[in-house]
Amino acid sequence: MAKPLWMVRFAKWHIWLGWLVAVPLLMWTISGLLMVSRPIEEVRGNHLRQPVEEQALPPDTNIAIALPEHSTQPVQSVATVMQNGAPITTITYMDGAIERFGGDGAKLPKTGEVAARAIVADRIVGGDKVVSSTFFEQDDVPNDFRRPMDVWQVVLKDGTHVYVSHDTGEIAAVRTRFWRVFDFMWGLHIMDLETRSKTHHPILIFFAALAAITVIFGSILMFRRRKKRVRVNAS
Repeated sequence: MAKPLWMVRFAKWHIWLGWLVAVPLLMWTISGLLMVSRPIEEVRGNHLRQPVEEQALPPDTNIAIALPEHSTQPVQSVATVMQNGAPITTITYMDGAIERFGGDGAKLPKTGEVAARAIVADRIVGGDKVVSSTFFEQDDVPNDFRRPMDVWQVVLKDGTHVYVSHDTGEIAAVRTRFWRVFDFMWGLHIMDLETRSKTHHPILIFFAALAAITVIFGSILMFRRRKKRVRVNAS
């Protein structure tokens, strides 16, 4: 009698737990289904980026001439690459500041609005159809960017937001309409609609544990029902 009694209890707990975790389970399933409905490359807007041919630095490039002689700031990294047919050296300092220098050592200006629009028109499919362009400082960036970086937001006619770094002139992110839907669903999936980055918090762990217990109880009950069917067929 003890075994059937435990099975009855399992059945009751399974039903009550099922009601409790039904909403998060449905939310996880629907959000997960939508997130995998398109390739991640398309979500990130990679299909909108124009291919950029990599160029090798000229053999006689003197990287040292691009370093600022007057600067006393601690340097974190120095990188020299070919951009638009010219060697450009980017210096990143320990405090996060960035400076760029041409091959002749002259300091390059920050990326302005006209330059940001031109970069988007040149490197993004449909980038010439601009609706608006807005500058955002690193402590006040839009929710669909969420990086501590000074950027230009260039809004295209199809709803795509292209973010161009104010410091480097590089495209920092491409946010399509579907990316924003994906981002919202990701927030639902991890139960963090505010920052959409915390995958370790008590609410998520609590409901995930309840869902696991519910599945375990259901699995146990499945074997009980199977034995009953076998007995009925045998009789």
